[in-house]
Amino acid sequence: MTSAVLQVSDLRVTYYTDSGRTRAVDGVNLTLYAGERLGLVGESGCGKSTMALALMRMIKPPGRIESGSAIVGDETDNVDMLKLNEEQVLQARLSRIAYIPQGAMNSLNPVMRIGVQMIDAIQAHRPKATKTEMREQAEAALESVELKRGVFHMYAHELSGGMKQRVCIAIGILLSPKVIIADEPTSALDVVVQRQVMETICKVQEKIGATVILIGHDMGLMCQITNRVAVMYAGKLVELSTVREMFTNPMHPYAKALIASLPNLDNKGVFRGIPGLAPSLLKLPSGCVFHPRCQYAMDVCKTTMPQQSVTKSGRYVYCHLYDKDGNQVSGTPLIKPEAVTN
Repeated sequence: MTSAVLQVSDLRVTYYTDSGRTRAVDGVNLTLYAGERLGLVGESGCGKSTMALALMRMIKPPGRIESGSAIVGDETDNVDMLKLNEEQVLQARLSRIAYIPQGAMNSLNPVMRIGVQMIDAIQAHRPKATKTEMREQAEAALESVELKRGVFHMYAHELSGGMKQRVCIAIGILLSPKVIIADEPTSALDVVVQRQVMETICKVQEKIGATVILIGHDMGLMCQITNRVAVMYAGKLVELSTVREMFTNPMHPYAKALIASLPNLDNKGVFRGIPGLAPSLLKLPSGCVFHPRCQYAMDVCKTTMPQQSVTKSGRYVYCHLYDKDGNQVSGTPLIKPEAVTN
């Protein structure tokens, strides 16, 4: 078994607002292994980006990390990101865990050359390195994401959207972190550049041996790129499965609904959305948070929160349709597999 490089336990993030308390991430547990790519999917507002920011210790008031742990590293060299002080957090970012932001257009400083921004990041971790060494390291990172070394001297406004995204990837891999979080890295790009950016992420991941968390909405992209898929809904992680298991036999009704909403070549022109709307995090429904939109909802779903079910293969799901071993409970509605054929 490959060693774990990220272990998240009982992660809870809350926002305190004038309207009340909002649980943006509610008790997430997750283990990632060396070299794998995990897809984190769900509707907007389900807590994906908040979870990523919490792992980076970038939650700002009125947000607060209420509890949990996020251990980055192997058995012999690891840190708990949620237990570090501010100085230790600054040292852990980029060197242990890196974040590729959702908006590359707004993430780069418009009045600083790309090279200056990269050297700032290197200098914070390697203060004794010479300027020549830091420049060589920065230019090598740019080359690794298929950018010319001349980009080192350019400003952000001189770059295309795809080039900006590649610069953000280059900054993310500068210090060869163990975990890279890519938050919707292709959201503002056309389909051709999207593919190029994803190929770049996969290439640099393999080169430095990192683990990648890919956050997004595109289930088709997840099917092609990732090894496992985690589905979030209303701050909770409701299913975690391998890509093959997720797309051939989704267990949670929400995961099934997400996959069923994908365009299908067998039913051209037919689009199937998920009925209803995601709940407000200020006023979550009782019991299972998905039950108001679930076609398989039972009476118990309206009153009781489901517990974790774990199958023999290691996938897990939170749903009353299954017992603790992941077997369908007798007498409950059967979720029929609905594979993606396109």
